Amino acid sequence: MTIVITVGNLQSLAVAEVVGGHDSFLRNIALRVQEVMQCLFYFCNMSVSHNETEEILQDVFSPDSRNWSLAMSEGSNCTLIDMARRLDHDPPPRYTVPINGFLSPILVFLTVINNSLVCLVLLKPHMRSPTNAILVAMALTDMLTGVFPVPVFIYFYATERFHEWVPYDWCLMLDFFMEYIPTIFHTASIWLTMALAIQRYIYVCHSFKARTLCTIQNVRTGTIAIYIVAILSQITRFFESYPVETIRISSLNPNVTVSACVMEYRPWFNRNMNLYFNIYYWFRVIFIHLIPCVSLVVMNALLIYAMRVAQQRRMQLLRQNKKSESRKLKESNCTTLMLVAVVGLFLLVEFPLGLLMVFLIMGKTFEMIIIQIEILSVLSLFSNFFILVSYPLNFFIYCGMSKQFRETFKRLFTGADMPAEREYSQYMTLPTENGKSTAVTGDETAL
Repeated sequence: MTIVITVGNLQSLAVAEVVGGHDSFLRNIALRVQEVMQCLFYFCNMSVSHNETEEILQDVFSPDSRNWSLAMSEGSNCTLIDMARRLDHDPPPRYTVPINGFLSPILVFLTVINNSLVCLVLLKPHMRSPTNAILVAMALTDMLTGVFPVPVFIYFYATERFHEWVPYDWCLMLDFFMEYIPTIFHTASIWLTMALAIQRYIYVCHSFKARTLCTIQNVRTGTIAIYIVAILSQITRFFESYPVETIRISSLNPNVTVSACVMEYRPWFNRNMNLYFNIYYWFRVIFIHLIPCVSLVVMNALLIYAMRVAQQRRMQLLRQNKKSESRKLKESNCTTLMLVAVVGLFLLVEFPLGLLMVFLIMGKTFEMIIIQIEILSVLSLFSNFFILVSYPLNFFIYCGMSKQFRETFKRLFTGADMPAEREYSQYMTLPTENGKSTAVTGDETAL
Protein backbone atom coordinates (compact mmCIF):
# COMPACT_ATOMS: atom_id res chain seq x y z
CA MET A 1 0.00 0.00 0.00
CA THR A 2 1.31 3.45 -0.95
CA ILE A 3 0.20 6.74 0.62
CA VAL A 4 0.76 9.99 -1.29
CA ILE A 5 0.59 13.32 0.52
CA THR A 6 0.71 16.42 -1.64
CA VAL A 7 2.44 19.43 -0.21
CA GLY A 8 -0.53 21.62 -1.09
CA ASN A 9 -2.00 20.70 2.29
CA LEU A 10 1.14 21.85 4.05
CA GLN A 11 1.26 25.05 2.00
CA SER A 12 -2.22 25.99 3.16
CA LEU A 13 -0.78 26.36 6.68
CA ALA A 14 1.26 29.33 5.55
CA VAL A 15 -0.86 31.15 2.95
CA ALA A 16 -0.84 34.29 5.08
CA GLU A 17 2.93 34.48 4.91
CA VAL A 18 3.08 34.98 1.12
CA VAL A 19 2.65 38.78 1.32
CA GLY A 20 5.85 39.05 3.36
CA GLY A 21 8.06 38.41 0.33
CA HIS A 22 9.60 35.25 -1.07
CA ASP A 23 12.68 35.09 1.22
CA SER A 24 10.78 35.79 4.45
CA PHE A 25 8.09 33.43 3.25
CA LEU A 26 10.57 30.57 3.04
CA ARG A 27 12.06 31.37 6.45
CA ASN A 28 8.66 31.55 8.13
CA ILE A 29 7.55 28.36 6.47
CA ALA A 30 10.64 26.59 7.74
CA LEU A 31 9.82 27.71 11.29
CA ARG A 32 6.04 27.15 11.22
CA VAL A 33 6.00 23.78 9.48
CA GLN A 34 9.22 22.32 10.84
CA GLU A 35 7.47 20.35 13.56
CA VAL A 36 4.94 18.95 11.06
CA MET A 37 7.74 17.93 8.71
CA GLN A 38 9.71 16.29 11.51
CA CYS A 39 6.64 14.22 12.34
CA LEU A 40 6.38 13.15 8.71
CA PHE A 41 10.05 12.25 8.60
CA TYR A 42 9.65 10.23 11.78
CA PHE A 43 6.67 8.43 10.30
CA CYS A 44 8.74 7.64 7.20
CA ASN A 45 11.67 6.45 9.31
CA MET A 46 13.91 9.23 8.01
CA SER A 47 16.70 10.83 10.00
CA VAL A 48 16.80 14.52 9.02
CA SER A 49 18.62 17.35 10.77
CA HIS A 50 17.28 20.89 11.35
CA ASN A 51 19.30 22.34 8.45
CA GLU A 52 18.25 19.57 6.12
CA THR A 53 14.61 20.14 7.00
CA GLU A 54 14.86 23.81 6.08
CA GLU A 55 16.62 22.97 2.82
CA ILE A 56 13.93 20.46 1.85
CA LEU A 57 11.21 22.96 2.67
CA GLN A 58 12.85 25.58 0.46
CA ASP A 59 12.77 23.10 -2.41
CA VAL A 60 9.24 21.94 -1.72
CA PHE A 61 7.77 25.44 -1.51
CA SER A 62 9.61 26.80 -4.53
CA PRO A 63 7.45 28.33 -7.29
CA ASP A 64 4.95 26.01 -8.91
CA SER A 65 5.38 23.48 -6.17
CA ARG A 66 2.04 21.90 -7.06
CA ASN A 67 4.10 19.37 -8.99
CA TRP A 68 5.73 17.96 -5.86
CA SER A 69 4.44 15.04 -3.84
CA LEU A 70 5.55 13.10 -0.79
CA ALA A 71 5.22 9.37 -1.41
CA MET A 72 5.30 6.96 1.54
CA SER A 73 5.29 3.20 1.34
CA GLU A 74 4.53 1.08 4.36
CA GLY A 75 7.63 -0.58 5.73
CA SER A 76 10.00 1.63 3.74
CA ASN A 77 11.40 5.14 3.73
CA CYS A 78 9.48 7.97 2.09
CA THR A 79 10.81 9.68 -0.99
CA LEU A 80 10.19 13.25 -2.07
CA ILE A 81 9.24 13.26 -5.75
CA ASP A 82 9.39 16.20 -8.12
CA MET A 83 7.46 15.52 -11.32
CA ALA A 84 9.51 18.04 -13.34
CA ARG A 85 11.85 16.29 -15.75
CA ARG A 86 15.53 15.63 -15.08
CA LEU A 87 17.97 13.33 -16.90
CA ASP A 88 20.64 12.86 -14.23
CA HIS A 89 18.90 10.35 -11.98
CA ASP A 90 18.42 7.00 -13.71
CA PRO A 91 20.57 5.37 -15.07
CA PRO A 92 23.55 6.79 -13.14
CA PRO A 93 25.47 9.63 -14.85
CA ARG A 94 28.71 7.61 -14.75
CA TYR A 95 27.17 5.45 -17.50
CA THR A 96 24.89 7.81 -19.41
CA VAL A 97 27.32 10.71 -19.83
CA PRO A 98 30.17 8.81 -21.57
CA ILE A 99 27.84 6.52 -23.55
CA ASN A 100 25.18 9.00 -24.68
CA GLY A 101 27.25 12.15 -24.63
CA PHE A 102 30.40 11.02 -26.41
CA LEU A 103 30.52 7.41 -27.62
CA SER A 104 27.07 7.26 -29.24
CA PRO A 105 27.51 10.39 -31.44
CA ILE A 106 30.83 8.98 -32.68
CA LEU A 107 29.18 5.65 -33.55
CA VAL A 108 26.32 7.44 -35.31
CA PHE A 109 28.86 9.43 -37.35
CA LEU A 110 30.56 6.18 -38.42
CA THR A 111 27.16 4.64 -39.19
CA VAL A 112 26.22 7.55 -41.45
CA ILE A 113 29.50 7.23 -43.38
CA ASN A 114 29.49 3.42 -43.67
CA ASN A 115 25.81 3.02 -44.50
CA SER A 116 25.98 5.83 -47.05
CA LEU A 117 28.81 3.93 -48.76
CA VAL A 118 26.73 0.74 -48.64
CA CYS A 119 23.86 2.54 -50.38
CA LEU A 120 26.17 4.05 -53.01
CA VAL A 121 27.57 0.63 -53.88
CA LEU A 122 24.35 -1.37 -53.81
CA LEU A 123 22.41 1.19 -55.88
CA LYS A 124 24.77 0.87 -58.85
CA PRO A 125 22.90 -0.58 -61.88
CA HIS A 126 24.82 -3.88 -61.97
CA MET A 127 24.24 -4.38 -58.23
CA ARG A 128 20.48 -3.97 -58.21
CA SER A 129 18.61 -7.04 -56.98
CA PRO A 130 15.82 -7.90 -54.51
CA THR A 131 18.34 -8.87 -51.83
CA ASN A 132 20.35 -5.69 -52.28
CA ALA A 133 17.16 -3.61 -52.19
CA ILE A 134 16.43 -4.94 -48.71
CA LEU A 135 20.03 -4.30 -47.65
CA VAL A 136 19.71 -0.66 -48.80
CA ALA A 137 16.47 -0.25 -46.83
CA MET A 138 18.15 -1.76 -43.75
CA ALA A 139 21.15 0.56 -44.09
CA LEU A 140 18.94 3.67 -44.30
CA THR A 141 16.74 2.49 -41.42
CA ASP A 142 19.68 1.76 -39.11
CA MET A 143 21.20 5.13 -39.96
CA LEU A 144 17.99 7.01 -39.12
CA THR A 145 17.56 5.04 -35.89
CA GLY A 146 20.87 6.43 -34.68
CA VAL A 147 20.64 9.94 -36.14
CA PHE A 148 17.48 11.18 -34.40
CA PRO A 149 18.71 10.91 -30.76
CA VAL A 150 22.02 12.68 -31.52
CA PRO A 151 20.74 16.28 -31.00
CA VAL A 152 19.47 15.32 -27.52
CA PHE A 153 22.69 13.43 -26.72
CA ILE A 154 24.88 16.39 -27.64
CA TYR A 155 22.67 19.11 -26.13
CA PHE A 156 22.23 17.42 -22.74
CA TYR A 157 24.69 14.58 -22.11
CA ALA A 158 27.76 16.22 -23.67
CA THR A 159 27.27 19.42 -21.64
CA GLU A 160 26.40 20.57 -18.13
CA ARG A 161 22.74 20.83 -19.21
CA PHE A 162 22.49 17.17 -18.27
CA HIS A 163 22.31 18.29 -14.60
CA GLU A 164 19.71 20.99 -15.29
CA TRP A 165 15.92 20.73 -15.47
CA VAL A 166 14.73 19.78 -18.94
CA PRO A 167 13.54 23.06 -20.56
CA TYR A 168 9.92 23.29 -21.61
CA ASP A 169 10.94 23.76 -25.27
CA TRP A 170 12.77 20.39 -25.21
CA CYS A 171 10.12 18.39 -23.39
CA LEU A 172 8.32 16.93 -26.41
CA MET A 173 11.48 16.75 -28.50
CA LEU A 174 13.08 14.63 -25.78
CA ASP A 175 10.44 11.91 -26.12
CA PHE A 176 10.09 12.17 -29.88
CA PHE A 177 13.82 12.10 -30.71
CA MET A 178 15.04 9.73 -28.00
CA GLU A 179 12.22 7.20 -27.88
CA TYR A 180 9.26 7.36 -30.24
CA ILE A 181 10.88 8.02 -33.65
CA PRO A 182 13.95 5.78 -33.04
CA THR A 183 11.60 2.99 -31.94
CA ILE A 184 9.71 3.28 -35.25
CA PHE A 185 12.91 2.91 -37.29
CA HIS A 186 14.26 0.18 -35.01
CA THR A 187 11.00 -1.77 -35.39
CA ALA A 188 11.21 -1.39 -39.17
CA SER A 189 14.84 -2.57 -39.08
CA ILE A 190 13.88 -5.70 -37.16
CA TRP A 191 11.13 -6.62 -39.62
CA LEU A 192 13.34 -5.82 -42.63
CA THR A 193 15.96 -8.21 -41.26
CA MET A 194 13.27 -10.87 -40.96
CA ALA A 195 12.18 -10.14 -44.56
CA LEU A 196 15.80 -10.55 -45.69
CA ALA A 197 16.07 -13.96 -44.02
CA ILE A 198 12.73 -15.10 -45.46
CA GLN A 199 13.71 -14.00 -48.95
CA ARG A 200 17.06 -15.79 -48.78
CA TYR A 201 15.35 -18.90 -47.44
CA ILE A 202 13.05 -18.87 -50.49
CA TYR A 203 16.04 -18.44 -52.84
CA VAL A 204 17.95 -21.32 -51.33
CA CYS A 205 15.25 -23.80 -50.31
CA HIS A 206 12.41 -23.00 -52.75
CA SER A 207 14.29 -21.52 -55.68
CA PHE A 208 11.61 -22.16 -58.33
CA LYS A 209 9.22 -19.88 -56.38
CA ALA A 210 11.82 -17.10 -56.18
CA ARG A 211 11.07 -15.94 -59.75
CA THR A 212 7.59 -14.78 -58.76
CA LEU A 213 7.93 -14.07 -55.03
CA CYS A 214 11.35 -12.40 -54.81
CA THR A 215 11.16 -9.40 -57.10
CA ILE A 216 12.29 -5.82 -56.61
CA GLN A 217 8.69 -4.62 -56.88
CA ASN A 218 7.62 -6.99 -54.10
CA VAL A 219 10.52 -5.77 -51.97
CA ARG A 220 9.41 -2.15 -52.46
CA THR A 221 5.82 -2.99 -51.56
CA GLY A 222 6.90 -5.01 -48.54
CA THR A 223 9.23 -2.26 -47.31
CA ILE A 224 6.48 0.36 -47.52
CA ALA A 225 4.11 -1.99 -45.66
CA ILE A 226 6.71 -2.57 -42.95
CA TYR A 227 7.18 1.17 -42.43
CA ILE A 228 3.43 1.78 -42.27
CA VAL A 229 2.93 -0.96 -39.66
CA ALA A 230 5.97 0.27 -37.68
CA ILE A 231 4.51 3.79 -37.58
CA LEU A 232 1.07 2.49 -36.56
CA SER A 233 2.63 0.44 -33.76
CA GLN A 234 3.96 3.65 -32.17
CA ILE A 235 1.43 6.25 -33.28
CA THR A 236 -0.43 6.39 -29.96
CA ARG A 237 2.79 7.24 -28.09
CA PHE A 238 2.77 10.70 -29.68
CA PHE A 239 -0.59 11.51 -28.06
CA GLU A 240 -0.20 10.04 -24.57
CA SER A 241 0.80 13.24 -22.82
CA TYR A 242 1.52 16.93 -23.22
CA PRO A 243 4.07 19.26 -21.57
CA VAL A 244 3.15 21.81 -18.90
CA GLU A 245 5.65 24.60 -18.24
CA THR A 246 6.82 25.10 -14.65
CA ILE A 247 9.47 27.20 -12.91
CA ARG A 248 12.33 25.72 -10.90
CA ILE A 249 15.41 27.02 -9.10
CA SER A 250 18.33 26.19 -11.38
CA SER A 251 20.39 23.16 -10.39
CA LEU A 252 23.52 24.82 -11.79
CA ASN A 253 22.95 28.32 -10.41
CA PRO A 254 20.75 28.58 -7.25
CA ASN A 255 20.42 32.33 -7.74
CA VAL A 256 18.30 32.05 -10.89
CA THR A 257 15.10 30.30 -11.90
CA VAL A 258 14.69 28.32 -15.12
CA SER A 259 11.88 26.98 -17.25
CA ALA A 260 11.10 23.31 -16.64
CA CYS A 261 8.35 20.96 -17.74
CA VAL A 262 6.00 18.35 -16.39
CA MET A 263 4.44 15.77 -18.70
CA GLU A 264 0.71 15.52 -17.98
CA TYR A 265 -1.16 12.45 -19.20
CA ARG A 266 -4.27 13.07 -21.30
CA PRO A 267 -7.66 12.14 -19.78
CA TRP A 268 -8.26 9.20 -22.15
CA PHE A 269 -4.86 7.81 -21.21
CA ASN A 270 -5.44 8.13 -17.45
CA ARG A 271 -8.73 6.25 -17.75
CA ASN A 272 -7.16 3.31 -19.61
CA MET A 273 -3.53 3.39 -18.47
CA ASN A 274 -3.17 -0.22 -17.31
CA LEU A 275 -4.97 -1.67 -20.32
CA TYR A 276 -3.00 0.54 -22.70
CA PHE A 277 0.43 -0.35 -21.34
CA ASN A 278 -0.42 -4.05 -21.19
CA ILE A 279 -1.44 -4.06 -24.86
CA TYR A 280 1.45 -1.88 -26.02
CA TYR A 281 4.29 -3.64 -24.22
CA TRP A 282 3.03 -7.17 -24.79
CA PHE A 283 2.67 -6.31 -28.48
CA ARG A 284 6.28 -5.14 -28.50
CA VAL A 285 7.53 -8.22 -26.70
CA ILE A 286 5.68 -10.67 -28.93
CA PHE A 287 5.71 -9.07 -32.39
CA ILE A 288 8.83 -6.88 -32.29
CA HIS A 289 11.19 -9.04 -30.23
CA LEU A 290 10.03 -12.61 -29.63
CA ILE A 291 8.58 -13.70 -33.00
CA PRO A 292 11.28 -12.02 -35.17
CA CYS A 293 14.16 -13.37 -33.05
CA VAL A 294 12.78 -16.92 -32.92
CA SER A 295 12.01 -16.83 -36.65
CA LEU A 296 15.52 -15.61 -37.48
CA VAL A 297 17.12 -18.33 -35.36
CA VAL A 298 15.06 -21.00 -37.16
CA MET A 299 15.71 -19.59 -40.65
CA ASN A 300 19.42 -19.15 -39.98
CA ALA A 301 19.58 -22.80 -38.91
CA LEU A 302 17.74 -23.86 -42.08
CA LEU A 303 20.05 -21.75 -44.25
CA ILE A 304 23.15 -23.23 -42.64
CA TYR A 305 21.77 -26.72 -43.25
CA ALA A 306 20.96 -25.78 -46.88
CA MET A 307 24.53 -24.51 -47.35
CA ARG A 308 25.91 -27.82 -46.13
CA VAL A 309 23.69 -29.67 -48.62
CA ALA A 310 24.75 -27.26 -51.37
CA GLN A 311 28.40 -27.80 -50.51
CA GLN A 312 27.95 -31.54 -50.90
CA ARG A 313 26.20 -30.89 -54.22
CA ARG A 314 29.11 -28.66 -55.31
CA MET A 315 31.64 -31.38 -54.56
CA GLN A 316 29.55 -33.77 -56.63
CA LEU A 317 29.52 -31.28 -59.53
CA LEU A 318 33.30 -30.91 -59.30
CA ARG A 319 33.71 -34.69 -59.54
CA GLN A 320 31.50 -34.57 -62.64
CA ASN A 321 33.73 -31.81 -64.07
CA LYS A 322 30.83 -29.31 -64.15
CA LYS A 323 32.97 -26.36 -63.12
CA SER A 324 30.58 -23.62 -64.29
CA GLU A 325 27.68 -24.90 -62.20
CA SER A 326 30.02 -25.51 -59.29
CA ARG A 327 31.28 -21.91 -59.43
CA LYS A 328 27.74 -20.50 -59.46
CA LEU A 329 26.79 -22.69 -56.55
CA LYS A 330 29.83 -21.41 -54.67
CA GLU A 331 28.71 -17.81 -55.35
CA SER A 332 25.27 -18.64 -54.01
CA ASN A 333 26.75 -20.16 -50.86
CA CYS A 334 28.99 -17.12 -50.31
CA THR A 335 26.00 -14.79 -50.58
CA THR A 336 23.99 -16.96 -48.20
CA LEU A 337 26.87 -17.14 -45.71
CA MET A 338 27.22 -13.35 -45.76
CA LEU A 339 23.52 -12.86 -45.07
CA VAL A 340 23.66 -15.46 -42.30
CA ALA A 341 26.47 -13.38 -40.75
CA VAL A 342 24.36 -10.21 -41.02
CA VAL A 343 21.40 -11.91 -39.34
CA GLY A 344 23.69 -13.49 -36.73
CA LEU A 345 25.12 -10.09 -35.77
CA PHE A 346 21.59 -8.75 -35.51
CA LEU A 347 20.54 -11.58 -33.17
CA LEU A 348 23.66 -11.15 -31.06
CA VAL A 349 22.77 -7.57 -30.11
CA GLU A 350 18.96 -7.76 -30.29
CA PHE A 351 18.36 -10.85 -28.19
CA PRO A 352 19.56 -9.31 -24.87
CA LEU A 353 17.28 -6.27 -25.32
CA GLY A 354 14.32 -8.53 -26.06
CA LEU A 355 15.10 -10.56 -22.96
CA LEU A 356 15.22 -7.41 -20.81
CA MET A 357 11.88 -6.33 -22.26
CA VAL A 358 10.37 -9.70 -21.33
CA PHE A 359 11.68 -9.38 -17.75
CA LEU A 360 10.25 -5.86 -17.45
CA ILE A 361 6.80 -6.79 -18.75
CA MET A 362 6.55 -9.98 -16.69
CA GLY A 363 7.58 -8.08 -13.58
CA LYS A 364 4.96 -5.37 -14.14
CA THR A 365 2.20 -7.77 -15.19
CA PHE A 366 2.62 -10.31 -12.40
CA GLU A 367 3.90 -7.83 -9.76
CA MET A 368 7.15 -9.69 -9.23
CA ILE A 369 10.76 -8.49 -9.12
CA ILE A 370 12.93 -10.40 -11.59
CA ILE A 371 15.64 -7.74 -11.91
CA GLN A 372 15.88 -4.56 -9.86
CA ILE A 373 14.67 -1.57 -11.90
CA GLU A 374 17.99 0.26 -11.37
CA ILE A 375 19.95 -2.70 -12.76
CA LEU A 376 17.43 -3.12 -15.58
CA SER A 377 17.86 0.50 -16.68
CA VAL A 378 21.65 0.13 -16.79
CA LEU A 379 21.44 -3.13 -18.74
CA SER A 380 18.99 -1.52 -21.15
CA LEU A 381 21.38 1.39 -21.68
CA PHE A 382 24.22 -0.97 -22.57
CA SER A 383 21.98 -3.14 -24.77
CA ASN A 384 20.94 -0.10 -26.81
CA PHE A 385 24.57 0.96 -27.03
CA PHE A 386 25.67 -2.41 -28.43
CA ILE A 387 22.85 -2.27 -30.98
CA LEU A 388 24.28 1.09 -32.05
CA VAL A 389 27.75 -0.50 -32.26
CA SER A 390 26.41 -3.10 -34.70
CA TYR A 391 25.05 -0.55 -37.20
CA PRO A 392 28.34 0.39 -38.93
CA LEU A 393 29.64 -3.22 -38.90
CA ASN A 394 27.54 -4.52 -41.80
CA PHE A 395 29.74 -2.52 -44.18
CA PHE A 396 32.78 -4.55 -43.08
CA ILE A 397 30.83 -7.81 -43.42
CA TYR A 398 29.99 -6.91 -47.03
CA CYS A 399 33.60 -5.92 -47.78
CA GLY A 400 35.02 -9.05 -46.16
CA MET A 401 32.62 -11.60 -47.63
CA SER A 402 31.55 -10.20 -51.02
CA LYS A 403 34.01 -9.97 -53.90
CA GLN A 404 31.51 -8.07 -56.06
CA PHE A 405 30.92 -5.49 -53.29
CA ARG A 406 34.68 -4.99 -52.87
CA GLU A 407 35.28 -4.58 -56.59
CA THR A 408 32.45 -2.09 -56.98
CA PHE A 409 33.63 -0.17 -53.91
CA LYS A 410 37.18 0.08 -55.32
CA ARG A 411 35.92 1.29 -58.70
CA LEU A 412 33.76 3.86 -56.94
CA PHE A 413 36.86 5.62 -55.57
CA THR A 414 39.48 4.84 -58.22
CA GLY A 415 37.40 6.30 -61.02
CA ALA A 416 37.45 3.06 -63.01
CA ASP A 417 34.47 2.26 -65.19
CA MET A 418 31.73 0.29 -63.53
CA PRO A 419 31.21 -3.18 -64.97
CA ALA A 420 28.57 -3.72 -67.58
CA GLU A 421 25.31 -4.87 -66.12
CA ARG A 422 26.04 -8.47 -67.09
CA GLU A 423 29.73 -8.58 -66.22
CA TYR A 424 28.64 -10.04 -62.92
CA SER A 425 25.99 -12.61 -63.67
CA GLN A 426 22.45 -11.64 -62.79
CA TYR A 427 21.57 -15.29 -62.98
CA MET A 428 22.46 -17.56 -60.12
CA THR A 429 22.45 -21.30 -59.95
CA LEU A 430 20.85 -22.27 -56.68
CA PRO A 431 20.22 -25.61 -54.98
CA THR A 432 16.62 -26.70 -55.39
CA GLU A 433 14.35 -28.23 -52.83
CA ASN A 434 15.74 -31.74 -53.28
CA GLY A 435 19.34 -30.58 -53.23
CA LYS A 436 20.20 -32.73 -56.28
CA SER A 437 19.46 -30.43 -59.19
CA THR A 438 19.86 -26.74 -59.88
CA ALA A 439 17.48 -23.98 -60.90
CA VAL A 440 18.20 -20.62 -62.46
CA THR A 441 16.66 -17.41 -61.13
CA GLY A 442 16.67 -14.17 -63.04
CA ASP A 443 16.49 -11.34 -60.51
CA GLU A 444 19.17 -12.19 -57.96
CA THR A 445 22.66 -10.68 -58.14
CA ALA A 446 25.57 -12.33 -56.40
CA LEU A 447 27.20 -10.15 -53.78
